[in-house]
Amino acid sequence: VQLQASGGGLVQPGGSLRLSCVASGSDFDYYAIGWFRQAPGKEREMVSCISSSHSTGYADSVKGRFTISRDDARNTAYLQMDSLKPEDTAVYYCAAGRLPVTSPKLYDYWGQGTQVTVSS
Repeated sequence: VQLQASGGGLVQPGGSLRLSCVASGSDFDYYAIGWFRQAPGKEREMVSCISSSHSTGYADSVKGRFTISRDDARNTAYLQMDSLKPEDTAVYYCAAGRLPVTSPKLYDYWGQGTQVTVSS
C-alpha cells in the first residue's frame, strides 16, 4: 500500500482545512488509517484513527474540532480540521495498519507528510 497525503497549507486561527490520504494498491478497506502529526522538537503523536469498520478515535486535544472519515470506494481517508489553533501547526502524516491504535510503531505504511501552519 502506498499512501499520498495532501491538503495542508497556511490558515488563520479558527480556520479549517481538509486533509486527504489516497491509497494505491489493494485492500484499502482492510486497513485502519491513522492521522499523526509531528511538530518541530516533538514526538510524532496520533491525532485520529479510523478502523476498517469505521470506528473512530481522537486525541483529547482535537476532540470536537477534527473529524476523520474514509471512503473505501475511493481508497481515500480524510481529516476535516475545524477551529484550528496555532498549536495544531505540524507536519501531518497518514498511516495504514491492521489496528486503529495510537502507537505509530504499529502502523505498516506511511504517506509523506503535509505541512499545516496555523498563524495570523
